[in-house]
Amino acid sequence: MSKRILLVEDHEDARRIIRDLLTANGYTLLEASTGEEGLVLAERDKPDLILMDIQLPGLDGYEVARRIKANAALHHIPIIAVTSYALSGEDQRAAAAGCDGYVAKPFSPRLLMAKIRELLA
Repeated sequence: MSKRILLVEDHEDARRIIRDLLTANGYTLLEASTGEEGLVLAERDKPDLILMDIQLPGLDGYEVARRIKANAALHHIPIIAVTSYALSGEDQRAAAAGCDGYVAKPFSPRLLMAKIRELLA
């Protein structure tokens, strides 16, 4: 069975690019366009990994990551922050919120896939 990845991203173009990349690499993709929807899908489907945009309508990615990591049934799921919000120190802020990895947009597909494979190993 292929690994399931939850993508929480509010921009359709970004979702399409990541969807194409992940499905071409054999992953099953779940998609959410808001933090709230991402939280619901994480709780319901318990994916193997989560790709989390930070700037989302409603709950931002940091808060969603904190809630997932605070949930005993979900805290083991690795989260990679994938964001264009790449100011100095954002990687530390993502780690403090519970993210296990950080990839800045625009991202290298090779780098993103390497990070996904590392965290799913």
